[in-house]
Amino acid sequence: MSPHRGLRARRRPLAVLTGVLTGLLLCLPTATAAPDSGGRTPPRGSAYMGVGVLAHDGAAPGARSPQAARASTTEGVDVSSHQGDVDWKKLWGDGVKWSYTKATEGTYYKNPYFTQQYDGPYGVGMVRGSYHFATPDTTGGATQADYFVDHGGGWSGDGRTLPGVLDIEWNPYGSSCYGKSKSAMVTWIRDFLDRYKKRTGRAAVIYTATTWWSDCTGNYSGFGANPLWIARYASTAGTLPAGWSAYTMWQYTSTGPTVGDRDRFRGSADDVRAFAKA
Repeated sequence: MSPHRGLRARRRPLAVLTGVLTGLLLCLPTATAAPDSGGRTPPRGSAYMGVGVLAHDGAAPGARSPQAARASTTEGVDVSSHQGDVDWKKLWGDGVKWSYTKATEGTYYKNPYFTQQYDGPYGVGMVRGSYHFATPDTTGGATQADYFVDHGGGWSGDGRTLPGVLDIEWNPYGSSCYGKSKSAMVTWIRDFLDRYKKRTGRAAVIYTATTWWSDCTGNYSGFGANPLWIARYASTAGTLPAGWSAYTMWQYTSTGPTVGDRDRFRGSADDVRAFAKA
């Protein structure tokens, strides 16, 4: 018998096993990659405020110099784990007076930099708050609101803590509307908002983009009692979703100095503090 025949025989079961495993992997369902992910689905927990804005809405040339007069608005920032430890003193020196930090996503992720990014701005004099990145395809709205409140999304009327934000936008892990019908998405959002208000006494802010809102809720107009944080990288905030005649906050660029995402609050620094305390 050839000395190699036995070796080939021993290799045959391994080849068969490898073929079976490969076939099984090919049969497993896979998520549709987000449009801005370069064809790869990013890991759960990596989403951030505005993750789909550039890919879906783009950025106009005037995005870094919006028309809203600085005298009538107050500069802010939003951060997530992507920024790591943030230089809050520099931002304060640059005129940033308020901030929001990602606290949670779904019911499976907590920002590991949350303490530095949430307590840091408070320490330099900013008014600060936290946001939750919604994943309506994983768990219910009320369940995610509880997770958010229990892990950094609470509120207190100290005049320095802003109400929590529901970041509801394009799904970076799959279909833009998380596989939900328009009516089912509205129900999910309502469940989140109702539970958040019951837990904290405050109406949560809704962060979204007009195009996503139109596509995924049918431009539902019933949440106008909640403050709106609009996302649009242009010189103006543009057309707002149905139900709102004005925005409270506006994310106008993702390429600002120091941390990138920059925002404007409609009103003075005193108005920001009043909004925090209301």
